[in-house]
Amino acid sequence: MRFKALEIAQSRNAVKVTNDFSTIQEMYACNVFNDESMQTYLDKETYKSLKASIKDGTKISRETASQIAVGMKAWAMERGVSHYTHWFQPLTGTTAEKHDSFFEPDGERAVSKFSGDALVQQEPDASSLPSGGLRNTFEARGYTAWDPSSPAFIYENTSGKTLCIPTVFVSYTGEALDYKAPLLKSISLLDKAAMDVCQYFYNDVKKVSPSLGVEQEYFLVDKALFNQRPDLIMCGRTLFGYSAAKNQQMDDHYFGSIPDRVFNYMVDFENEALKLGIPLRTRHNEVAPGQYECAPQFEEINLAVDHNQLLMDLMDEVANRHGFKALFHEKPFGGMNGSGKHNNWSLMTDTGINLLSPGNNPLSNLSFLTFFVNTIKAFHDQADLIRASIASASNDHRLGANEAPPAIMSIFIGSTLTKVLEDLENNVKAKKGATADKTISIAQIPEILVDNTDRNRTSPFAFTGNKFELRAVGSSKSCASPMMVLNTAMANQLITFKEDVDALIGSKKMKKNEAILSVLRGYLKESKRILFEGNGYGDKWVKDAKGLGLSNLRDTPSALGAYVSDSTVEMMSKLGIFTKEELTARYHIELEDYVKKVQIEGRIIDDMTYTQVLPAAVKYQKILADNIIAMKGAGMAKAQIDASLEILEEVSGHANALKTKVDRMVEARKKANKMNDVEKQAKAYSSKVNAEFDDIRYHADKLERLVDDSLWTIPKYRELLHIK
Repeated sequence: MRFKALEIAQSRNAVKVTNDFSTIQEMYACNVFNDESMQTYLDKETYKSLKASIKDGTKISRETASQIAVGMKAWAMERGVSHYTHWFQPLTGTTAEKHDSFFEPDGERAVSKFSGDALVQQEPDASSLPSGGLRNTFEARGYTAWDPSSPAFIYENTSGKTLCIPTVFVSYTGEALDYKAPLLKSISLLDKAAMDVCQYFYNDVKKVSPSLGVEQEYFLVDKALFNQRPDLIMCGRTLFGYSAAKNQQMDDHYFGSIPDRVFNYMVDFENEALKLGIPLRTRHNEVAPGQYECAPQFEEINLAVDHNQLLMDLMDEVANRHGFKALFHEKPFGGMNGSGKHNNWSLMTDTGINLLSPGNNPLSNLSFLTFFVNTIKAFHDQADLIRASIASASNDHRLGANEAPPAIMSIFIGSTLTKVLEDLENNVKAKKGATADKTISIAQIPEILVDNTDRNRTSPFAFTGNKFELRAVGSSKSCASPMMVLNTAMANQLITFKEDVDALIGSKKMKKNEAILSVLRGYLKESKRILFEGNGYGDKWVKDAKGLGLSNLRDTPSALGAYVSDSTVEMMSKLGIFTKEELTARYHIELEDYVKKVQIEGRIIDDMTYTQVLPAAVKYQKILADNIIAMKGAGMAKAQIDASLEILEEVSGHANALKTKVDRMVEARKKANKMNDVEKQAKAYSSKVNAEFDDIRYHADKLERLVDDSLWTIPKYRELLHIK
């Protein structure tokens, strides 16, 4: 190993994972101000008021908030907490916090204070975080406001503990400056819309909640090697790197035995996650070497989003103490699997019914068909907006490559449900009696029950038994944005469905079930073009999708336009999720984010080329040239000299081409930087700057293969990927 060998060897020593709990039950949610803690530290009236607010969405009075603050402070301080913070999710895509102490001087002593006002509201600077023009630099006031539906928690660092209070973040004039506020609006909207439709089938349902399970993929690399790569430090991905002789082609890493160091890391961050009430259940090796996955059980969607954001912070911190760096970039290594964040979405009633569970006979399950077909119609109608919600510079590298779905939005439902929908559209009557479960029988093996759908790894939105899996979300992306769009699209569709059914019942005197089936058949005819069961990577699908009129928005600047389309503005403003100004602001923020990320990558490519790659090539050229002169002086055979000349010419050719292409990219970047229109700038960065990266990389990677290993100062894939 060529890079800080001692430091790397030390980092590979297992970190002993310890905790003071005898059982997981004792550990779970011990750092969460949950229902048990509330009952212990709040009086009965305050507890009832808080629970009612969480359940019904009613506002908490300042008087009640003061009582809650007293109990929350007592709970936190008993656990060694000294500071509190409003924990929020600004439009940077990460989390943010400003810590304040419980303690204030009172004469010669310190007293602890935490008021209801401090719990409910704080004022971070709204001009120093992305606002898309909603806030000017001189208009700094913004508000974070407590979200009681997501419980407060204690975050433990090496030298202290902080009480974190989940909040929304809005401007002085009320516009949302975060991901949580619109998500909460979409949840409330979907609850009302789904409740109205549920009344056709279930009189006892009082609430419908979208649920979410997030599969989080990530890479681990040695921290010492990470620190030797400017591209990983600044961009989260390798901009250069020749493929290792062995990467994922043997298919032996997926579900393989977890390396001991990695296992210790997983146990450590899982324990920390459990203390924060994050119900992690699954851990395994992913397909690429150095790639892994964890996944929790399903939760209410707002809490699931908060937990995923918190989990990424936690994973990164714990990785640091194990000598690792956790990479959440969608494509940190070329030529191998990227990382996604698969969002498993469903609808649950307060009576325990999964509205997307087909039962034994889906064709006769009218409730399932209603919500299933409406989901398909909602996705079909808002496909471009859903594509925009998962767009980013990093996800562009992943979509359509190595098991990630393509940029064409489609839905996979499997052969069984395809037949169900065909029968529905053709008015085929459901057969009486339950459909027998399909099984696979092998001697001496318990009977294997077969699901009603297969899996399609190339589908952006796949039905997987009793939920839809939005596979297109990138691993570094906040789930809040795509889930807000999906919730809103579904709510809008259910509102339309209710109106259409009621119209048939009222004007045409149809019976309820007849009206429902009639409307569903119409929706199927309008949206079935988005159903696709085949290979999403095939050229045929690209051609067929174009013929069907489906969009293929391959880059972020093209995809983001859906945020400000007339249809999006009309839907979002009508439903009270966003104003036109808020949508325009988010559009500009996402474009600026794209520009800045590609700009940074371009600068790092320039820097690494001139300070690492070309110097190594020049040094090696001198060695080769000196060797050729010496060989000629020694009278060696022409064939031997020619072989060295060929290598020298190849190195020189790639070095010259690399310099030429990097210089051309830098000039394109300079031209783009002078553009004042962010839309034109983003398109220029996509078509003129980013478009050069692959050609530049080709020549740099060729040089990595040719140059003497001792001269190459950048850790190689073979060193980064295989953790032991």
